[in-house]
Amino acid sequence: MPSGSPLDLPAPLAAWFAARGWSPRSHQLDMLREARGGNHALLVAATGAGKTLAGFLPTLAELIETPAEGLHTLYVSPLKALAVDIQRNLMAPIAEMGVDISVETRTGDTSSDKKARQRVKPPQILLTTPESLSLLLSYPDTFTMFAGLRTIVVDEVHAFATGKRGDLLSLCMARLQRIAPGLRRVALSATVADPDGYRAWLAPDGDIGAVSLVHGQAGADAKITILLPEGRVPWSGHSGRYAAEQVMAEIAAHRTTIVFCNTRSLAELIFQDLWKVNVDGLPIGVHHGSLAKEARAKVEGAMAEGRLRALVATASLDLGVDWGDVDCVIQMGAPKGSSRLLQRIGRANHRLDEASEAIVVPGNRFEYLEARAALDAVDAGELDPDLFRPGALDVLAQHVMACACAAPFTRDALLDEVRSALPYSALSDDVFERVLGFIRDGGYSLRAYDKFKRLVEEEDGTWRVSHPKFVGQHRLNAGIIVEATMLDVRFRNGRNLGRVEEAFASQLSAGDTFFFAGLSLEVEKIDLTDLIVRATSRPARIPTYGGSRMPLSTSLADRVRGFLADPSEWPRFPDDVREWLEYQTARSVLPQPGQLLVETFPREGRHYMVAYSFEGWNAHQSLGMLVTRRMETQGLKPLGFVANDYAIACYGLEKVIDPASLFSADILEHEFVDWVQQSHLLKRAFREVAVIGGLVERQHPGKRKTGKQVTFSTDLIYDVLRKYEPTHLLLQAAWDDARAKMTDVGRLAHLLDRAAETMLHVDLDRITPLAVPVLTLIGRERVSTAGGDDALLVEAEALAAEAMRLD
Repeated sequence: MPSGSPLDLPAPLAAWFAARGWSPRSHQLDMLREARGGNHALLVAATGAGKTLAGFLPTLAELIETPAEGLHTLYVSPLKALAVDIQRNLMAPIAEMGVDISVETRTGDTSSDKKARQRVKPPQILLTTPESLSLLLSYPDTFTMFAGLRTIVVDEVHAFATGKRGDLLSLCMARLQRIAPGLRRVALSATVADPDGYRAWLAPDGDIGAVSLVHGQAGADAKITILLPEGRVPWSGHSGRYAAEQVMAEIAAHRTTIVFCNTRSLAELIFQDLWKVNVDGLPIGVHHGSLAKEARAKVEGAMAEGRLRALVATASLDLGVDWGDVDCVIQMGAPKGSSRLLQRIGRANHRLDEASEAIVVPGNRFEYLEARAALDAVDAGELDPDLFRPGALDVLAQHVMACACAAPFTRDALLDEVRSALPYSALSDDVFERVLGFIRDGGYSLRAYDKFKRLVEEEDGTWRVSHPKFVGQHRLNAGIIVEATMLDVRFRNGRNLGRVEEAFASQLSAGDTFFFAGLSLEVEKIDLTDLIVRATSRPARIPTYGGSRMPLSTSLADRVRGFLADPSEWPRFPDDVREWLEYQTARSVLPQPGQLLVETFPREGRHYMVAYSFEGWNAHQSLGMLVTRRMETQGLKPLGFVANDYAIACYGLEKVIDPASLFSADILEHEFVDWVQQSHLLKRAFREVAVIGGLVERQHPGKRKTGKQVTFSTDLIYDVLRKYEPTHLLLQAAWDDARAKMTDVGRLAHLLDRAAETMLHVDLDRITPLAVPVLTLIGRERVSTAGGDDALLVEAEALAAEAMRLD
């Protein structure tokens, strides 16, 4: 028989396939062949194609053919829920084969007793997460534990390889490769746009040629539809909450449905909306990362056992979890990217030969176009681009400390090891020296304090931990995910008005005004975790509907632009969406691809400027802060701004005559730097890198610090470093985070670079149809009563009526 035939399988495996009437898929046998050749491999295969079995097949075959004690295979998942699900789905086949192979999980939910036992007597297959693996590598006995490791399998590699968790895992793999030189690396994914980028990330020393690329066979095309409201497509909103009754009807018509939401707060709202219209009392649940582990486990168990008809979830269930009875996925609001939509669709059916069914519920008219763009991208096989960047220095500092906790090291040997991880392959000697210096004594400004002296360098050049207490401190506090905190909004007299996301509050400076709890408030100061305000008669300039949002991908934004510029596409759209675009053409213009359309018009004593830049909410939110500052300096008396994924609208008392001057590229050199330094944005970024880098601990033995205590500690250190050591390693890392992650500065810079050459300014006498969705957001901030939704509906219809007149 040719190589790769089923006869290559050990008898128990072959019998297991035969008992089900199955044959191994070609890519599963390809993965087995690569393993027997000792090759690293990246498998890209559709959801339902048996990726997990393909990843484990070589391990099962080898352990059946040559049983061996000790840890053989390490499986790394981005989610604890996925690790548990894989264990459940792997144990059943092993039991059915009648073979003796041990499989266990090790995550933050694993008991300390079990973790201690695993280091002494590990299972043959261990399922874990990047953070738990990093902690495991901080123990001296892991040199023995991992000495015989044969394979590491990285599942859903696209979910974290390009971020800080990927940096950490890459460093962990570099360490494992030094402990077990024969280690074979495997990665699995369904949605990879740049396979070569991931091959380089996966390979030791970035040697792309060392990693074989295995493609899975194509599955049935997904069946995706866009749910349209019983009335008209809404002018504004981004949640699809208007469709609760229609969504509930879809749930009733299917066996099991997962309803995906883009944020945790929206998941809670959608769950409540569905429960109110759940007249049949169907069992439904909610699942997101903020829930207690007991609550998550209860819901996951109910889904696995088929006891739920629907589960409202966030990205906590995006990846890999295999519940075979799920036959429908509903996406509330636009998915923001074709890769994300494909990943979520894959939760339905999990069978390669059957079409997954999915329904997208757009929140507004722009989101209808975005949903249509996502469907077209899926049909075309177009995925969102994967953006790799240099490894983060705070992550490197944490890893170096973990290595020191396990055993002393020499500088050159560790640097060589670190450089074998792709994100750090270009790390300079000088920067690595600064990282070591930071861990040794905290840096020039902090070296007088013993609490920061975690490492010492011996005369022979060996580095070791300076005191055992720092080992325990590291293991208690290590981790990449820093919990987001909320700030209390209160008056100076102590009266509490509620809470806002720190991400929003960190952008504010004293004197800024915003709407909250139905009031226009002026910021007096930010005091640790309190936002101190006072009521003001000044109009609110800054919107409060912030919070973390998924950015609109550039590829979907480009497709939406293409729709606007190509009327031949419009017959595919609902009548009211097509009418909206036709009226915009008659009243103004529609932007061409690559063009920055800016409209100006008066309304009710104010002057408005709307720029249609399609760079996503994050970039637009930052741009709004910067443009209104520049408007202030130009005497335009700005009153505020609002933004969505597609446009930004600024409004003030004076007419904008020259919008080009507000969008010049030097805004990033002047207003941006001033804004970041005057706001708490940099302080917030510093807090994250200080925690990840180990400068500030979140936990002491038996006690966890409050968010307020962590904030107090990091703010003190931040102020010292800003004054005495502005070039400190962690300040540099904080700047990198603030620029890249919190403001989406790359897309912002791209917009400003092209603004001068591509701007088309259209001055009008009143609002246009294209401006209605973003201007409706202004009304949202003024409404906080129970009848708020009705009031906003009236406001949107009034704006639309004005915009859609052709006289």
